[in-house]
Amino acid sequence: MNNMNRQLILIGAGGHARACIDVIETEKKYTIAGLVGRAEEVDAKIFAYKVLGTDSSLFMLAGEFNYAFIGVGQLKTPKIRIHLFEQGLAAGFLFPTIISPQAYVSPHAKIGEGTIVMHGAIVNAGASVGKNCIINSNALIEHDSIIGDNTHISTGAIVNGGAEVGSGSFVGSRSVISNCVSIGRNSFIGLGAEVKLSLGNESKFI
Repeated sequence: MNNMNRQLILIGAGGHARACIDVIETEKKYTIAGLVGRAEEVDAKIFAYKVLGTDSSLFMLAGEFNYAFIGVGQLKTPKIRIHLFEQGLAAGFLFPTIISPQAYVSPHAKIGEGTIVMHGAIVNAGASVGKNCIINSNALIEHDSIIGDNTHISTGAIVNGGAEVGSGSFVGSRSVISNCVSIGRNSFIGLGAEVKLSLGNESKFI
């Protein structure tokens, strides 16, 4: 692929987008053509990159660029990321997997489309990470664990071997999920929590 074919639109222009830019630039597989943001952000620059339009511009931009990536973070709810991901797919964008060269992803692990593995993160053998996820800086996804779609594993969090985190969940910074524990969909695990027993859907553990 030439550089034109590898141009990428980053959907989102806030703090998480800035962190994504750093990883994308470091990986050097894709060139950022510009960003999509809120109406008041249009024509602003994030580092060297211009905000080209809002999410209503996605169908137009998909006629010019092949790739997009979600640069919106996820704390209380995954709904915005899910909506934008689905909107981008409907527009015809391809969503690559972005992996920092400062991360380690086992060749025996699986990473879904639209997922970012950030600096210092580790995804070990047999682990499976779904689509449109954030595996944030220094997070550890241990062997044979399963991370559902649209999930954010935050900075320094540990998901131990054989654990399962349901889709749409948030696992807070420095929290620890014990071996073989299952966490249901759309759950929220707070900062520094230690989860030793399985939790149902939409659980909050703070």
